[in-house]
Amino acid sequence: MKINFRRRDCHKYRWKKGEWLAAVLVSAALMGFFAYFFYRSMWALIPLAPLGVGCFGNIRRKKIERDEEELKAQFRECILSVAALLQAGYSAENAFVECEKDMAVMYGEESRICGELRLIRRGLHLNITLEELLMDFAGRSNCEEIDQFARIFALAKRNGGNMAAIIKSSASLIGKRIDLRREIATLLSGKRMELSIMEIMPFGILLYVSLGNPGYFDGLYHNLFGVTVMTGCLAAYLAAYLIGERVMRRMTADA
Repeated sequence: MKINFRRRDCHKYRWKKGEWLAAVLVSAALMGFFAYFFYRSMWALIPLAPLGVGCFGNIRRKKIERDEEELKAQFRECILSVAALLQAGYSAENAFVECEKDMAVMYGEESRICGELRLIRRGLHLNITLEELLMDFAGRSNCEEIDQFARIFALAKRNGGNMAAIIKSSASLIGKRIDLRREIATLLSGKRMELSIMEIMPFGILLYVSLGNPGYFDGLYHNLFGVTVMTGCLAAYLAAYLIGERVMRRMTADA
């Protein structure tokens, strides 16, 4: 049965008030900085427009990743609450419905997990099975832990078993993975700081030379040779930046 009520696509970020404008301003500021630093011309904003689009997309990607990590932590507390309700005698369906109250107290009614629990409650009222609702949630969440829980829950529901123990065990496993990722993020924070320093160091060095020797770089602006050289420098810098970011992402993913 298809779920026929409005659901949030977790692969798309829902901008909070003011966030979209802030991201646009940051992207525009970056374009302006590069246009001035490399070309000393605001006309360069036109060919640098893809750079602004890329910056905006990078901001959005990081917000999605942070949103997913928050959802994992909230889901862990959610299933712990569900396990406690199951031990108190609730059915699995009623446990997920009642759990919404606990999550509203912990994270607020506008939190991601409360929104998903509201969808589950509405789906149950439409006679959609809990297994389908959890699988739908897992498919939209882009979260491996939630997908694994939904599959384990569906299997346990179909074959029978101690649901409270199964859910509690799943919550413990999710919690360990969250804690492990936090430890890895802490260990990599030093490398991230080093990368950030390396990314801004070229600009700091050139600014120092410019302040110490006014007019030293004037020959690199407003002429064909200078534009060619500075475009090559910009391309080299962007290539190094992308390689550094890709290495950091791969280190985090592999860990």
